[in-house]
Parts: sequence; structure tokens; C-alpha cells
Amino acid sequence: MTERTVHLDPDPYDWRSRKIGVRPNRWYAAVHLDRDGYADAARRQGLDPELPSAYTEAVDEARSVAIDRIWYDGSTDSFTWGNGPGGVTLFVPFRHVETTVEALRVAELDHDYGMFRALADQLALPVDDWLAPGERELIRGVDFDPPPSVFLRFLRRKAKQHGVRLNGRATAGSVWIRPTLSAFEKQIREQLPEQYPGWVDRWSGYVEPDGMPFRPWVGGQDQGLSYRAAHVEFREVTTPDRHKCPCGMSLHDLSDGDSEHTTHHTAWTFGVRAPKNLDWHSALAVVTTQSAIAWRRLTNRVARMPQKEEHYDFSSWTHLGEPKVTSDNVRAYLLKANGHVIGYLMAHDTSEHHSWDFSDGPLGGDPDDTLRPRIILIWVADIYRHQGVGARLVQALADDFGCQVADVSWSTPVSEAGQRLACRVSPQGVWLS
Repeated sequence: MTERTVHLDPDPYDWRSRKIGVRPNRWYAAVHLDRDGYADAARRQGLDPELPSAYTEAVDEARSVAIDRIWYDGSTDSFTWGNGPGGVTLFVPFRHVETTVEALRVAELDHDYGMFRALADQLALPVDDWLAPGERELIRGVDFDPPPSVFLRFLRRKAKQHGVRLNGRATAGSVWIRPTLSAFEKQIREQLPEQYPGWVDRWSGYVEPDGMPFRPWVGGQDQGLSYRAAHVEFREVTTPDRHKCPCGMSLHDLSDGDSEHTTHHTAWTFGVRAPKNLDWHSALAVVTTQSAIAWRRLTNRVARMPQKEEHYDFSSWTHLGEPKVTSDNVRAYLLKANGHVIGYLMAHDTSEHHSWDFSDGPLGGDPDDTLRPRIILIWVADIYRHQGVGARLVQALADDFGCQVADVSWSTPVSEAGQRLACRVSPQGVWLS
């Protein structure tokens, strides 16, 4: 398909003439009605050039389903267009270009918008049926036409728009899906119905009927790639004899195939993966003893990292019961990056301190009874250490309390790493408690 222009007004053409331009792309064609000069001339004559609401609504409906069809066919492009009397743009598959051009011509000259609705009906996909609750297998050639991986990508995009988790997997000739609705998405849609008009919860409380097929396991096939292979030879060498891993667990656990060490070491290195059901509005979350249980459980998981690394007897966060108020405002600061919690600061407020200027032991110094935030523990994931993460957490604690970093109190005993951090953020000295 080549680029072309169709004029709507009779010859001779000038800057006021309305025209339709067709510009092909890889997966689709952009069809644009240019009426900018026409609208400008109407304004000069004191006329209203705005498009009727029925016109814009019909165009919006056709454009929406056409873009869905383009994504369904395999395109990953994003689309932008302008609104106003100066022009109308639609993106359609190639086989619907002529229909779209005719729909624009009829709408512009005859004020008939029925062809847009007919076009939308032709392009419409059964998205609501695909995202219905329940586990099922959609067969290529029966339920959909694109390759399964392309179709699964499209379904995930639409599921996200509907606030639904797809739980999908593509196979050689089909796609298995089990759409579900998270409690968070349900809550925001029920609280903000004006932002989600027509939304209906079809997923909560759904019970799978008896006799439904189960999703099969998909694995590889054994291949005889070791036929006539040579034997491996061995040599005697001295290996390092180390028992403890930096994450706090034993290296001997790895030789036994212990997945607990692997899981813990991964979290200790990269941070604790943040659950998908928690909505982070910014990188730093302040969790209190009154927060939702999901946040307090996440904090407890993060608190296990320093507990195992330093071999503490108890976890620094144990508030896993019902929400309750603490007299000393116990709280935890969780810093998230790359989908993982990489920093953790446990704190509360207290009024018993003494100063320490790093010159002598931490037991001396002048007493003070000012209410201050007190750092109980700081932990940073291994690959983010020595990058200022701890200092940011201390600064966040001070900002949250409304004081300077030098006014923050540190719990004793202070580890060597804690002393280095305290000296860096407050070189003149700190408060201990």
C-alpha cells in the first residue's frame, strides 16, 4: 500500500479544502482527515467548527476497537492522536482502509456516522468473553488466530486495563488462562466508579464448575545427547574450607541441595521481592504496627535478612497480629528498587539518650531527655551497599520526624558498619540510647 490523499471538496483545492491522507505502517495504516484549514475558515466566518458529539463518540469507538485489533494481530506500537476540530485520525488494519476512508467521507459530507459503528462491529474482539472468570484453554484457529505468544501478550495488555490478573501460559497451539481479580483492583474500582464506568465484578467469588479440564504440565523431552560420551577425569586439588556464607547461612547447606539457602541468599543479595498485591505509590514505604497485614508480613520477611546475617536471636519486627497502636510509635522504612525491597530501617521514638562524639567509648557522654527518633536496625541488600542507601534511610527517618540527622538517636551496641554510617551522616557526633 502506498501513501495517498483523497480530497473531499470539489476542485480547485486550496488551503481550506478537506482531505483524507492514508499513510501505511508495518502493521496498519493511519487514516487522517485534515480539516484544519476548513475549521479555521469557519471560525473567520463566525461559525462553530467543533465536531458534533455523535461524530466524536463514533470515531472514538471505532478507533478503540481498531487499535485492539492491531495489537491482537501482533503490533506492539503505541498510538497518539489529537482531539479537536482540526482533524480526525484512525489507525486500522490494511483490509479496512477503504471502509475507513468512506466512513470519514460520509460522516464529513453527509453527517452520517453509522459506518463508524459498522466498522467497530467488524473489528470488535470478544475481549469480555476471553477475560471471563474460570480456567480454560483457548485454541488457535478456533478461539483466536494469531500465534499463541502474540495472543497471550494481547490478553495480558487487556487484562491489565480491566484490572485483572490473567495467569496465562502459551503452548504450541493454544493459550491457557485463569483470569482473577485482586482485592486492590476491586477496591479502587468500587471506590471510584466514575473512573470505571460500566465495570462489573465477574471474578470475585467465582467457583470453578466440576468436570473442567486441568492445565497440563508442559516439559521438555529427554534426548540421548550422552551416547558414546567420554568419561570425565578427576584431579586432586585443595579447595577452600569455608563454612559460613556472608548471608549468614552455612555453605554446607548448598551441597545438600538446600533451596532455603539459595532463596535466602538471593533475597540477601538483591533484596526481598515486593509482592504484586501491594501498591507502592513511591519508592519508600513507612510501615507501622497499624498497617495492613500484607505490609507487616513483608516487613517481617525483610527483617529476617539481618537476623540471619548477624545471627540475632530475635527478629526486629514481630508485629504480625491485629493492628494496634504502640506508645513509642514503632515503624519500619522499606526502600524499593527494581521490584525488590533493598533497604530496611527499624525505628521508634524514645527520650533517654546520651551524646557520643566518636572520640571515646559509646558509654560516656551527656544525658538528654528530648524525644527523638531512635534507629533500632538498618539493613541494605548486598549489591546496594556502599552506595548511600543507609544514609538515605536515616535522612528519611529524620525528615519524617521533623528533625536534623544529627538529632537522630542510635541504639546500642552500634556495629562497626553502623559506626561508619553514623560518622558519615553526622561527623560531629550522634546520640545513643
